[in-house]
Amino acid sequence: MLAEYLGEEGFSAQTVHDGESGLRAALTGRYAIMVLDMMLPRLNGLDVLRQLRAQSQLPVLMLTARGDDIDCIMGLELGADDYVTKPCSPRKLLARIKAVLRRVQPDREDSLNAPLQAGPLTLWPGRRYAEWENAPLELTATEFNLLEVLAHRAGTIVSKQDLSRLALGRPLERFDRSIDVHMSNIRQKLPQRADVRSRIQTVRGMGYFLLRD
Repeated sequence: MLAEYLGEEGFSAQTVHDGESGLRAALTGRYAIMVLDMMLPRLNGLDVLRQLRAQSQLPVLMLTARGDDIDCIMGLELGADDYVTKPCSPRKLLARIKAVLRRVQPDREDSLNAPLQAGPLTLWPGRRYAEWENAPLELTATEFNLLEVLAHRAGTIVSKQDLSRLALGRPLERFDRSIDVHMSNIRQKLPQRADVRSRIQTVRGMGYFLLRD
């Protein structure tokens, strides 16, 4: 049903019914995004995501059962870009897919040769490429966008509401921990400072900010 709806909205969607087939399809390089159900035979959604992230940064939107917070958090920790809880309307799923795809597509007004610098961090938004002290950073699409928002405002607190709107392309929902989990993933990928502080600081009740140096 969802594939038919997406087809009517201009997408070409392929449906597979087990995790092993889904993983093989995702690794072909033919697709722009994967909508991944957590409840799959042969290879469950988390195992698919774990194996996929070892080889590919293909954007992934998870489908989880309502109330399965642990699955949502584990999926985000493994590198999923976003999630939708079931049951969900096809229209909501379409909106989330479009939001993820917008995040991975280069901004046409952004010059490919205009890097964004924030201390040791350098981002090329048009190329979706990041370096830390000239060493490549392996980031998912969502991690890249969050880091880009923080880099633009380095040294300034950015609220979770703004991060969700600017980086995830949607309003922050109640009890949504996506931002926190993505930030935890990014912290693990950035080297610590000499004083052992994280490069990304949390201000309780307000948001996050990226240290300038």
